[in-house]
Amino acid sequence: MFDVTRYAIAAQSIVDAGRFLYDRGWSPATSSNYSARIDSDHVAITVSGRHKGQLAAGDVMVVDLNGNPVQSNCKSSAETLLHTVLYQVFPDAGAVLHTHSVKATVLSRLIPPGKSLELEGYELQKAFAGVNSHEGRLSIPVFDNTQDIPALAEQTAEWFRAHPEQPGYLIRGHGLYTWGATMADCLRHVEAFEFLFECELETMRVRP
Repeated sequence: MFDVTRYAIAAQSIVDAGRFLYDRGWSPATSSNYSARIDSDHVAITVSGRHKGQLAAGDVMVVDLNGNPVQSNCKSSAETLLHTVLYQVFPDAGAVLHTHSVKATVLSRLIPPGKSLELEGYELQKAFAGVNSHEGRLSIPVFDNTQDIPALAEQTAEWFRAHPEQPGYLIRGHGLYTWGATMADCLRHVEAFEFLFECELETMRVRP
């Protein structure tokens, strides 16, 4: 059983995040999915197929950390396991956001197979927890898109168990996943990533 008040708070944070991300053009139409931790065993997550700029409390359901619905007949996102494995790998994670921006999608297609997106020298790297200098390097893995979500979930979990310091990843031709201790932290990460993605794409344009 989960605490209804904590669910309501988590659901409202997801609704607010959806409006913000849709307004910025990072979650068009029914794309993307968002979640927020309720407690150690339960997560609030968007119901499948909902328009992210028009979310209401009824568009957010509860699942356990195995991705199973709790007290709901709704269907969660097909990518629910990509959220729940992150809560398992990162016990301090309070929110996970998956967005479908143009820049994240395009940039993910330009990274060679088997390579990560390497970010270094940017002041805005300090937007991520634990990063105190622009001199460090962020290595953002790019996983191939697949409909086999359980396999992708295990692949991402394995990578982040070995690289717990990294704050997000890309799915090729698909979009960004990032997380944070709070929804505010997670939204900050999305904004920082979008700025960095734009910088990388602009650099490629002017210096091919």
